[in-house]
Amino acid sequence: MATQNRQERVATLARQVALAVSFSAAVTACLIFVQIDAANGIDAFDIVRSLLILVSTWWLAWGASLALLGLVGGPVEPQHSDARTQGRTVVLVPVYNEEPVTTFSRIAAMEKSLSACGPDGKAVHFAILSDTRNEDIAKLERVWFLRLLRECDGEGKIFYRRRSDNSGRKAGNIEDFFKRSGGAYDYALILDADSLMEGETILEMVRRMDADPTLGLLQSLPKVIRARTIFGRAMQFAASFNSPVFARGLGLMQGRTGPFWGHNAMVRVRAFVESCGLPELSGRPPFGGHIMSHDYVEAALLARAGWQVRLDVDLEGSYEEGPENILDHAKRDRRWCQGNLQHTRLLLAPGLKPWSRFVFVQGIFAYIAPLFWLGFLAASITAPAFTPPPDYFPVEDWRFPIFPSYETSTAIALLVGIIGLLILPKLLVAVDAILRGRADGFGCWRQTLRSTLAELLLSSVTAPVLLVFQTRSVLQVLRGSDGGWPTNNRGDGSLTYATGWAASYWIVSFGLAGLGAAYFMAPSLVPWLLPVTLPMILAPVLIVWSSRPLATSLFLTPAEKSPSPILKTQTDILEAWRQTEDSLSSLLGTDELPLAANRNPA
Repeated sequence: MATQNRQERVATLARQVALAVSFSAAVTACLIFVQIDAANGIDAFDIVRSLLILVSTWWLAWGASLALLGLVGGPVEPQHSDARTQGRTVVLVPVYNEEPVTTFSRIAAMEKSLSACGPDGKAVHFAILSDTRNEDIAKLERVWFLRLLRECDGEGKIFYRRRSDNSGRKAGNIEDFFKRSGGAYDYALILDADSLMEGETILEMVRRMDADPTLGLLQSLPKVIRARTIFGRAMQFAASFNSPVFARGLGLMQGRTGPFWGHNAMVRVRAFVESCGLPELSGRPPFGGHIMSHDYVEAALLARAGWQVRLDVDLEGSYEEGPENILDHAKRDRRWCQGNLQHTRLLLAPGLKPWSRFVFVQGIFAYIAPLFWLGFLAASITAPAFTPPPDYFPVEDWRFPIFPSYETSTAIALLVGIIGLLILPKLLVAVDAILRGRADGFGCWRQTLRSTLAELLLSSVTAPVLLVFQTRSVLQVLRGSDGGWPTNNRGDGSLTYATGWAASYWIVSFGLAGLGAAYFMAPSLVPWLLPVTLPMILAPVLIVWSSRPLATSLFLTPAEKSPSPILKTQTDILEAWRQTEDSLSSLLGTDELPLAANRNPA
């Protein structure tokens, strides 16, 4: 109880600090902007722009406050226990039209890693939960499942089943398993098809669940691995280098009402089954139907039932793969956008913790924030057309003109402050990593600094393109367009110029239109708009260039410098399996497969 009270006190203080910092920054930016406009008189456009600056700056400052909290909180000391695990555990691997050989090789690697941990590891089960709709892929899943059983001696502990109806998508897939087989287990580790975890990490999570009977969900911080392209490796570096600090700040703020990101997390089966039944929302998608971003909702439902949801940043050996190019990122982001905006239907759901509701608001705002920035730019461009020209002779019979004050220094100060909210947190993370020695894992301090600056430059250049993609996603959802649940693309991620142009010609038009409007309506804004409009105009080139492989040591991460054993194990297994793909074709007609759905719950 004392620990619980301390967690709540720390979380309350962290939330108050973050809110105070972010609102103070937002109000300051708004007042500075009002001061700039007040020199020439304030009209309706100025009021609109001031409010847009207020809201947009709050969102930037909120993200910066997470980094500051993470830096102030300091690194989390790893916690390890040698106690025997008590809970019966199953690893759930939902798959949907994935390449079976790669996905099943990850399962084989995790099984071997667990088996090397002794009796506790050998007792962990695996359940492959297929929602695959493609019949050819489904046949291959059966083939590679047999290979998996044979190589891992998996009879009785590795199971496969394929649903005939993928109702509820991933959440429905997991719910179906819990209904049929959940009674056989105390804990379930929920993964994605591209997830990979060290056996010792899995057992450490089990031990932490054993040690705290109030813990309903334990979320690890997965690191992105095996990126090859410029865009992918930059995201991989940012996830490995910056995310632990931001996640520490998030963990301090969330307290016992922590996050769930849908994968690489362990749940207490009883708590999850009793608390996390998801409703089907009335109406049609995108706002009705099955809940898409189910993970946030499940975390809120666990907290509502009194269970602790916790993020442990110190858990190492948790991995995932990410999108390799801007188009794949935008496609995935479209699904997340629809899921987050759907949470508007749940804001007033009964019994939710106040912080859970605020998390929903944050998720929604993460996608509508670009609308405020674009609204500010549009209002700034069109304002001169609706604003009367300045009166240079306001005093009657005075022969000398009186020129308005343009408050140039104040405007520059506002611009510097906004840019600072974007780049300062990452620079502080780099300084902290250098001082604490964490930068050594990323090469050396010089290489870490180069990678940080390169990532900042790349993210700044690609941000306007991603902003427009995100804006389109929001508008599509608002007009009732359902984006569905597209299959993730795997592979090298390289794109052709034809593909880049077909996907972004409208962004080029948008950038040209914005620049042209500024040239005719507010010429003085043109230089300030170039950092935003030029990347839009060059969107096809940026998309294709950033999808090219990166052969240099830039963006080096610890997982590449000193690979975790499971990464090498999975690579070796996949290479061996690739060499025998053709010889397994004769097994495509096999029907005798052990099914997780047929297991008799304990």
